[in-house]
Amino acid sequence: MKITVVGVGHVGLVSAAAFARWGHDVVGYDDDGAKIEKLLGGQAWFYEPDLDDLMAEVVESGRLRFMADPRAALCDAEVVFVCVGTPPLPGGGPNLSYVEAVGRAVVEYAQRDLLLVEKSTVPANTGKRLEQVIQRESTRLGNGNRIEVASNPEFLREGAAVADTLHPDRVVYGTSSDWARDLLREVYATLVAEDGCPVVETDVPTAELIKHASNAFLATRISFINAVAQICDRVGADVEVVAEGMGHDVRIGPRFLQAGLGYGGSCFPKDVDAFAHLAAQVGYDFALLHEVREINVGQRRSVMEKLESELWNLSGKTIAVLGAAFKPGTDDLRESPAVYLANELFKAGADVRVHDPVALEVLAREQPHLPRVDSADAALDGAHAVVVATDWDEYKAISPETYRERLAYPIVIDARNIHDPGAMLAAGLHYHAMGRRSVTW
Repeated sequence: MKITVVGVGHVGLVSAAAFARWGHDVVGYDDDGAKIEKLLGGQAWFYEPDLDDLMAEVVESGRLRFMADPRAALCDAEVVFVCVGTPPLPGGGPNLSYVEAVGRAVVEYAQRDLLLVEKSTVPANTGKRLEQVIQRESTRLGNGNRIEVASNPEFLREGAAVADTLHPDRVVYGTSSDWARDLLREVYATLVAEDGCPVVETDVPTAELIKHASNAFLATRISFINAVAQICDRVGADVEVVAEGMGHDVRIGPRFLQAGLGYGGSCFPKDVDAFAHLAAQVGYDFALLHEVREINVGQRRSVMEKLESELWNLSGKTIAVLGAAFKPGTDDLRESPAVYLANELFKAGADVRVHDPVALEVLAREQPHLPRVDSADAALDGAHAVVVATDWDEYKAISPETYRERLAYPIVIDARNIHDPGAMLAAGLHYHAMGRRSVTW
């Protein structure tokens, strides 16, 4: 099939490469010329494990090409996937102007019948608004081609996006006609034949809602276990063992019950707010989601409180922050709890040193005021305290003795619960985790 993917970000680029891997003729289009230029050179413009190898395979085969000309990218497409950003607006809802712009562009440049598929995360009933845009633009421009709207939400995790796309838990799409449904069946035919993943076929608003409901539920699990961690801190219990005991219940399971610094990234914070905003628009106060958000932000505040309890005044103190990306496996800083902490420490007058294995270049571009160091050792040397803010494997390998030898004060705030409290005690450290017994001497 001839497929065009509009937007070559974390979702669009991985999706385009996967479509090409399944044998389709794919064009990746973006109006950001710098991104397209880098992609034409054979390199992804962001860090994602295994993506460069997948791109090299499908670009060399000729099945994946990149364009910055919308007319050339859209004129011959049978299916167009919308993978543009939907950043949050001040009121909590998503900015859908980029999605609308794709709808207008499709009408302007389409030379054949096509299916326009929402893969960007959008609220329910966005498809209806897109259909309205398409109808009005088609009348205005005299385009008589059949253009329908479908929803095909993505469920990939940054840091595991390639594996999640090639071996998904499920494929969900919503359509309003047999014609649209059959086109999407053809898009995913190779994947379903090879992987056997479940396929959920439904209508457009239901498919749109599945994405927001899924992310909001996962965020709720994270905030729930972080709230439990706060109780554990106050009663002397260990949240890791509590989570293990809960996870053995088949009705609960162990996933997304890891207490820590809270969720971040481009999806969960935005999608929780957008879902709550949608609920309010249709007359329902989704109070639970407001608490989910507050608990998540509260985890960040609790780290500051732990530092202040140990150091008294943060001004003039040197604090090592290990991690900048919102999670391991990516260089994405959007809504990163680590960056939030580094900025709060910076505003408090601390001498901040930030290290990250892959995200320092992005940090320099997006947060140039935050001091960066090239190694974890350089961050630790002479610091009055360290905050483990992203759970990279590199940080898990740091020994208690290394902390003891390199830090000026033996204070470790393990905001991702990656270390063994007993080992930290044996090394003579002041160790604070999230919902685990704090260790001091």
